[in-house]
Amino acid sequence: MHTIHHSSKEVMLRFDAVSFSYDGMKVLEKASFHVHQGEFVALVGANGAGKTTLLKLLLGLEQPQTGGITLFGETGGVRSAAYIDKIGYVPQHAAYDPAFPISVEGVVRMGRLRSLSRIFTAEDRAATEDALEQAGLTRLAKRAYNALSGGERRRVLVARALAAKPLLLILDEPTANMDVESEDRLFHTLGSLKGNATILIVTHDRDFVSSLVDRALCIEKGTVVQHELGAVDQANLQVMHEESVPGDACIV
Repeated sequence: MHTIHHSSKEVMLRFDAVSFSYDGMKVLEKASFHVHQGEFVALVGANGAGKTTLLKLLLGLEQPQTGGITLFGETGGVRSAAYIDKIGYVPQHAAYDPAFPISVEGVVRMGRLRSLSRIFTAEDRAATEDALEQAGLTRLAKRAYNALSGGERRRVLVARALAAKPLLLILDEPTANMDVESEDRLFHTLGSLKGNATILIVTHDRDFVSSLVDRALCIEKGTVVQHELGAVDQANLQVMHEESVPGDACIV
């Protein structure tokens, strides 16, 4: 039997009947979901299901045509510095110049930048060191970024986001093209953050769902369904995804 679960934690992010179309083609239709403070959430959906559009709306790069988005208790986009400072975003692909001579530490330090004129403080140095340690990259701090493997570079980008001390950490396809060791290290890093930061993983890979995940947001054909997971095994996700559930509900 399924019941509606209400968390006592504050809602950090809410989509309320959000719809969005490109040139008349519906991408999201009355998508509703919420994420509580401190939750670890996976947004799961096939390529083309609307995950990228949902991210753009969340980051303020697009605006909903109907419905509303509430983030950190305020409605609207996240273009202001006050919002940006609270979000750590790790993109699926990050272009870089392999000839540019920058170290791992230098890349992570960029997470502390708010303007080009900003002076790098002792607090910034401490935050950079903490982020390197959290991501298991301390021994690679002086290594050239372009000398790393793809999986190691992804972990550096995670550390760069962590250096900003975000309230909300968003990772887009974080394990794509990642070797097993780097993936294990990433899960260890995310596990250490669980409960302290709100984490949103965006992925097409149902096998990603692990014991770390509190809630799965399943997106298909422009609609979003929420599922409370706990320690669910991956096989159950497909079954749960096919059930009919109200858009802003959680299955226990």
